[in-house]
Amino acid sequence: MKIKNLLLSLLTVAAAPSVQAQTFDEVVYSPKSTTFSLVTSPDVRSVDVLITDTDSDDSNGRVLKRMKRVADGRWRVTVKDDLKDKYYVFNVYNREQPDVTPGVFAKAVGLNGRRGAIVDMRETDPEGWNRDVRPALKSPSDLIIYELHHRDFSVDISSGLRHKGKYLALSEPKAIEYLKRLGVNAIHLLPSFDYASVDESVPDSRQYNWGYDPLNYNVPEGSYSTNAADPKTRIREFKTMVQALHKAGIRVILDVVYNHTFDIEGSNFQKTWPGYYYRKTQDGKYSDGSGCGNETASEKPLMREFMIESVKYWIEEYHIDGFRFDLMGIHDIETMNAIRAAVDSIDPSIYIYGEGWSAGTCAYPEEQLAMKRNTGRLDGIGAFCDDMRDALRGPFSDDHKGGFLAGVPGQEESIKFGLAGAVSHPQIDMSRVNYSDAPWANQPTQMVAYVSCHDDMCLTDRLRTSIPYISDDELIRLDLLAQTAVLVSQGVPFILCGEEMLRDKKGVHNSFRSPDSVNHLDWHNLSRYPQVFDYYSGLIALRKAHPAFRMGDADEVRRNLEFLDAPAGMVAFVLKNHAGGDEWGNIVVVLNANAKPTSVRVPQGGYTMVVADGKVNAKGLGTFTGDNLTVAPQTAVIMHD
Repeated sequence: MKIKNLLLSLLTVAAAPSVQAQTFDEVVYSPKSTTFSLVTSPDVRSVDVLITDTDSDDSNGRVLKRMKRVADGRWRVTVKDDLKDKYYVFNVYNREQPDVTPGVFAKAVGLNGRRGAIVDMRETDPEGWNRDVRPALKSPSDLIIYELHHRDFSVDISSGLRHKGKYLALSEPKAIEYLKRLGVNAIHLLPSFDYASVDESVPDSRQYNWGYDPLNYNVPEGSYSTNAADPKTRIREFKTMVQALHKAGIRVILDVVYNHTFDIEGSNFQKTWPGYYYRKTQDGKYSDGSGCGNETASEKPLMREFMIESVKYWIEEYHIDGFRFDLMGIHDIETMNAIRAAVDSIDPSIYIYGEGWSAGTCAYPEEQLAMKRNTGRLDGIGAFCDDMRDALRGPFSDDHKGGFLAGVPGQEESIKFGLAGAVSHPQIDMSRVNYSDAPWANQPTQMVAYVSCHDDMCLTDRLRTSIPYISDDELIRLDLLAQTAVLVSQGVPFILCGEEMLRDKKGVHNSFRSPDSVNHLDWHNLSRYPQVFDYYSGLIALRKAHPAFRMGDADEVRRNLEFLDAPAGMVAFVLKNHAGGDEWGNIVVVLNANAKPTSVRVPQGGYTMVVADGKVNAKGLGTFTGDNLTVAPQTAVIMHD
């Protein structure tokens, strides 16, 4: 079956037209002329461009231009006039009635993305945009990633932010100072391209969605702008947000969803070339590896080029610093490596990572897909570590089952695997690791360490669900313990927005279209649980100050990270030999999930404690001398000699 699928895929690729550079420059504007180009199915009979003065079917000044076929499936026309601020659509005659589309690579659109807009992109640049500088980054291991949805972060009145639910909220001084005080240095924005499920014509709408339903991949979403009806406003405000974050030393990572579209028939891909951009099963049906009704065919030349050019466009036009690939396991390895190579030619420090799985079976050989198990063949691309995530808090498939935090035995080896960055380590028994029978990362920077993210219960809800009758005090202890594991991992740490203020989502597992009342951050929690924010920010500061926690190299990790024998319910290790050139010398880390004080043997010596009993103080919380350390229930200890 796999061999047949591979042969079908290869035949499809071979039958496609050769790909040339700039295929997706669909609208090239100058004051003297605008050139329209489109790539369609070779079977298309004709293509028109309809140019209008306004974003309306009833617009005055309608001009219809017939495009010329310049090659098989390639169409072009140049209009010698200044078309700035006008709108357009392509009428593609696949059949009697045309398919109407702004193209597959629209760079500006009107309300709800149905029409393309012709803009001078330089008019969308905020003041000083040409001097915007990407914050420096020596290694991905230096990142502290903070996953954020625009509405969640700022929409509640308690946020005190003016531009609630908008791009501009993240440019406000209060938001910037908060992020700096927390210490994160990279914001992972949930999908911020133009998506289909929210009606942008309804201002301050109560509609909610995460945005994993792509419509126009290369234009910012209008509902997060202050004026969705103006094509330039959403672009300018997105850039203003990026510029403000960059000035604060914070990188911006974009969540990209190239693996599927909102639907098939309404997709711009389908309207230009029916069937080409999607995979099909052997019986001719559209494959659904995304769980959303379709999956794109990244291995086909035009789809591959589209993804490469789209990523490059977000970097060059919007100064994006990284990409998180939704359901990366649907994309083929060759395409992901081609994207990495294209990004390296611009800036190798731009981080790329994704979900190393799909939501269903794909119509492409699994051994050629960017699955987690194939991460070793993805040069410089990271993947989320569900091995450690589920070992800490319990399996994704059952919210009521706990893990290490709930006292479930047998999770320690999976946590050790995550702490080592998913690389091979002589002290880790892979036969006892969740989901993986072999190390899947070549370097620890290929592993994203996390315990919660947007598409699952947040950590507090999971703890309440998996540990019945849990008290607030126990909840806080276990929350801090979980994030300690994340922040001392040799992988790249990743935190869901609001976990530092003990957010909850009322127990909703999949809140993608739940209202703001479920998804919002309650900023009053900062005064209710100040110790939680203080611990998170303190631990982030420790990681940033001490290179032993972020060595970034597999050989260094194997040399310097030594696990200690520990009782059940406990994981302990030493970062030795001044790991990473750390001034602290040997560092001992102990995670105790037991509900009682538990002792562990550590190397004999005199130590300064910097983390203990739910507190962090880099200058010291006390001292310890000896080799038999007792750790308080459900807490972590970090100390150095």
